[in-house]
Amino acid sequence: MKKKAKKQMSFSNRIFYMFNSIFWIVIMLIILYPLYLVCIASVSDPDAIVRGQVIWHPVDFSLIGYQSVFKYKELWSSYANSIFYTFASVVISILVTLSAAYALSRPKFAGKGVINLFFVFTMFFNGGLIPTFLVMKNLGLYNTRAIIILMGCVSVWNLMVARTYIQTNIPGELYEAAMLDGATHFQYFSKVVLPLSKTIIAVLAVYYGVAKWNDYFNGLVYLRDRSLLPLQTVLREILATLQVDKSGDYMMSMADSAASMSEAMRIANVSKYCIIVVATGPVVILYAVMQKYFEKGVMIGSLKG
Repeated sequence: MKKKAKKQMSFSNRIFYMFNSIFWIVIMLIILYPLYLVCIASVSDPDAIVRGQVIWHPVDFSLIGYQSVFKYKELWSSYANSIFYTFASVVISILVTLSAAYALSRPKFAGKGVINLFFVFTMFFNGGLIPTFLVMKNLGLYNTRAIIILMGCVSVWNLMVARTYIQTNIPGELYEAAMLDGATHFQYFSKVVLPLSKTIIAVLAVYYGVAKWNDYFNGLVYLRDRSLLPLQTVLREILATLQVDKSGDYMMSMADSAASMSEAMRIANVSKYCIIVVATGPVVILYAVMQKYFEKGVMIGSLKG
């Protein structure tokens, strides 16, 4: 009887794992198919897209969409700007976040509760767009690269995750030993905390990097000089206009001939898919490279401390 019950339980487990696997495979396909559709549509003929023929594979392979997008004069300079903004912002964000997380993780830090309350308060309330704009302008940050790098430099949620990570993964005995050896807080932070926080640093780099790379609003509001615009702001303009002149460059004029307008809309149908690929490609690659750190870093860092 026991052996039969054991076999029955084993069979039920197999049934459960089978249906569980099927369920998550379906969920994965539902998530991945839109990404796949965007990729194959970006290299398909515009007319095939309009007719709804692009479903499982590219139809009448064409790069006309990419040719139109890459002809946009400000695309490459904005790409370089976004790379610089993202890299600089990620470095500053990680340093500030881990420094604050280390301070808040110290059990004897005076006023820790009040400071923590101020941090949490900013998650739910802010001064609004106009007061923030006026403050940034009075600080001399308007229309500078610094405004894009520093805006949103610290996420309170990431700060709390980093604080919990330090509390739960770096033994307090290391701090006591370092203090007995005469180390200062700066020495302990730089020589002990940072080397032992590589996992959470990788997770924070992805979180901050994706957020900064996808940011278009700050460039739209705080930058007047077009040479400083990030990639997402420029791509948003391309996506908003969706018009081309006879040479293939995007423009805002509504006085084109009927034939030119028809051709413009034809190219626009495929260009929007190309824009998505151009904008999200680096982020997808970054996530794929750093994915191995996510389970360990996020799960440990999210434990209640």
